[in-house]
Amino acid sequence: MNMISNKFRRDLFKNPEILTLLGFLVLCFIFSIISSEFLTATNITNILRQVSINGILAVGMTFVILTSGIDLSVGSVMAFTGTIMAGLMINNGLPPILAIIAGILLGALLGYINGSFVAYAKIPAIIVTLAMMETARGLALLYTGGYPLSGVPDSFTFIGRGYVLGIPMPVIIMIAVYLIAYLMLNHLPLGRYIYAIGGNEEAVRLSGIKVKRIKSLVYLISGVTASISGLIMTSRLASGQPTAGVTYELDAIAAVVLGGTAISGGRGHIFGTFLGALLLGVLSNGLNLIGVSPYLQRVLKGVIIVGAIYYSSKMKDK
Repeated sequence: MNMISNKFRRDLFKNPEILTLLGFLVLCFIFSIISSEFLTATNITNILRQVSINGILAVGMTFVILTSGIDLSVGSVMAFTGTIMAGLMINNGLPPILAIIAGILLGALLGYINGSFVAYAKIPAIIVTLAMMETARGLALLYTGGYPLSGVPDSFTFIGRGYVLGIPMPVIIMIAVYLIAYLMLNHLPLGRYIYAIGGNEEAVRLSGIKVKRIKSLVYLISGVTASISGLIMTSRLASGQPTAGVTYELDAIAAVVLGGTAISGGRGHIFGTFLGALLLGVLSNGLNLIGVSPYLQRVLKGVIIVGAIYYSSKMKDK
């Protein structure tokens, strides 16, 4: 019996996604008992739509954390690119598709700037992305004058509010982003290099791999996913909100770490990130349904993040 118990604990440490999945199922079971509204089709759809923004942010964050980095700017980049998309359509009359492309390219540029400073200037990622967090937020406020930009075309709002075969568009976009990320991390050389850099950057460099280029690229990817989240947020609100995305970087980090990705890099799975985002979404939704204070929810989220990081560090020792 002890041998089985020890083997089960070892499997949990090797596959933390299992523990996240169990936590997700337990939360669903508890909230379904406490609230009769939890398992309704409307509420499940609402959870998935809410999860989509943080889930997509967490994809880019996964790439960054796998290289033992961090990106604190994703919430601000999301807000800035979203306001730019809205402004290009409202103020400049640009078609939605061109505004979307411009916003995503801007997100890629901001991410690449982050990555270049981290990889080539060798400035700690937490400092670089903290500076970008303030810069992008300030630029969003300057661009809008501190006010929302309203009046986007109806065709644009379909992205955040529409359905295809009964599935919300944000959920479809999120699934597509995760599939692309899965292919990149598990079936392309880039993915192997990303994991290897997080495990032993110096060994990768000595093997002839262009480490600086890859590190720049992961931050670029984080900028792109932030801009996609900004697209969904702006479309859902039908306006560019310069104050959107505050503290979203913490939610993204929480989803990644809860999903089993080691905060020190080199270990993790994109499927675990998806489970982590779902778990956070279910937790927030369930607590709202039973009337828990949003202030207490922030406390609980902080405790969960610390607990997940502690678990991750213990897993590293196994």
